[in-house]
Amino acid sequence: MIIVLIGYMASGKTSIGKRLAAKLNYTFIDLDDLIEEKENASVTEVFKNKGEVYFRKKETEYLKEVLAMSGNIILSVGGGAPCYSNNMQDILDAENAKSIYLKATIPTLAEKLMRKKAKRPLIAHIETEEAMAEFIGKHLFERSPFYSQAEIKVSIDYKTKDEIAEDVLSVLF
Repeated sequence: MIIVLIGYMASGKTSIGKRLAAKLNYTFIDLDDLIEEKENASVTEVFKNKGEVYFRKKETEYLKEVLAMSGNIILSVGGGAPCYSNNMQDILDAENAKSIYLKATIPTLAEKLMRKKAKRPLIAHIETEEAMAEFIGKHLFERSPFYSQAEIKVSIDYKTKDEIAEDVLSVLF
């Protein structure tokens, strides 16, 4: 089975994915890491040097590659991945895949992203938690129709990473 974790930046897709992979003895794949490996450049460099259209095409190509794999995989996709091309439909149509939306409220995401913004070029310029909440709100308004198609939704608010991983396991098995 391929368990596909989707959600906004800082929702825990990578950290929860790694925990789940360890608990289940599954292979963990972070789609952004795979893109970096295959393109021999960071996601930031790909965006800067080849543009977003190129990045999104590659993201779709590598997503399809992973969805076609056999074996037990936890796949963490970038926050925008479900919203481009036909990616969310491809995830839903994959016979051996289960999609999970790690869902968080805007205040939770704003608080987390204010702590991590230096590592994220897209949001590094945002100065206040209020401005961050507004930025996230606009993004979530656009992305929610895609995220909400996930087969399973797990709230991450006020939970530790281990609690979230346990919640995911309880709804899966």
